[in-house]
Amino acid sequence: MTTDSFTIRSIEAFCYRYPLATPVVTSFGKMLNRPAVFVRAVDEDGVEGWGEAWSNFPAPGAEHRARLVNEVLAPGLVGRKFDSPAQAFEVLSKGTEVLALQCGEPGPFAQAISGIDLALWDLSARRQRLPLWRLLGGQSRRIKVYASGINPGGAAQTAEAALARGHRALKLKVGFGAETDLANLAALRAIVGAGMLAADANQGWSVDQALEMLPRLAAFDLRWLEEPIRADRPREEWRRLQAAARMPIAAGENISSVEGFKDVLAEDVLGVVQPDIAKWGGLSACAGVARDILKAGKTFCPHYLGGGIGLLASAHLLAGIGGDGWLEVDANDNPLRDRFCGAVADVTDGTIVLGEEPGLGFTPDLSGIANYRSL
Repeated sequence: MTTDSFTIRSIEAFCYRYPLATPVVTSFGKMLNRPAVFVRAVDEDGVEGWGEAWSNFPAPGAEHRARLVNEVLAPGLVGRKFDSPAQAFEVLSKGTEVLALQCGEPGPFAQAISGIDLALWDLSARRQRLPLWRLLGGQSRRIKVYASGINPGGAAQTAEAALARGHRALKLKVGFGAETDLANLAALRAIVGAGMLAADANQGWSVDQALEMLPRLAAFDLRWLEEPIRADRPREEWRRLQAAARMPIAAGENISSVEGFKDVLAEDVLGVVQPDIAKWGGLSACAGVARDILKAGKTFCPHYLGGGIGLLASAHLLAGIGGDGWLEVDANDNPLRDRFCGAVADVTDGTIVLGEEPGLGFTPDLSGIANYRSL
């Protein structure tokens, strides 16, 4: 991979909230609105790049992450020259380790740093006049996608609407009681036919509850069962689940270190591994993790549930790394996603095709969402 040094002129985060008529529901809580923290980086030559920081929870957390970017992280980067985005990522990560520990906020710092990292990768690819997926080593710009975030209420209608938009693969949220979960899975399997169907419990079960559900889930030919138990449960509990499961177990969005991913890749528990580039690691850490996932013989599926810029960057990562995984595309109402996801908005027969334009191939016009800005 070639490098092209740059000097940072400015970094700025913009925070938005889109109010929801129908909340997004998970087993651990509801989202009453959709936040997005978009990050713009500009170098001394006037080249800009865009990224996004994960900001879904807690409810008031998006504004905090935007302020971390603007008031804590950006001042330490402005005027500095870097040889690569990865170098800036290392400087930010190492330089804030003690501060993040002191205030008990490794997560928010990692997410704010990820947003900056994604913006710098976009900027770097634009400088080199390469689409980001090519800069990451990609050979094909077509990737598979799946419709995600399907709520327990109105699941069939959401699934049918997703298929009408071109989707051929679905993921249902479960963890709302066996009767509701099984009825929704039956409905979605009928709707998607032989297409891919997965389920996500969002850490909602104990290991005993998960073991009780596994035989009942076997009838639906699930491509994977995601986070059936808490991400921090002992590895022995995860091994028990894998031994009893008739479908692959998936996780990764709540792993936040290279060492954590090395641990899960060294064992056979997870069949599908899902780092989230806006939540931890950006592209600087997660590109290497994604390559390691494929080397370990597992399926790489980037996790994502936010605004459009991070979704588009996740698409470029999947196309850049390759493999046979799917890109997660939220099926719920969110103009902060739809207006800014570029090629991801055009789903045809379960796939999207990225462009050959430099960087992300998309420059956001934020003027159209000015009324949603919260910081």
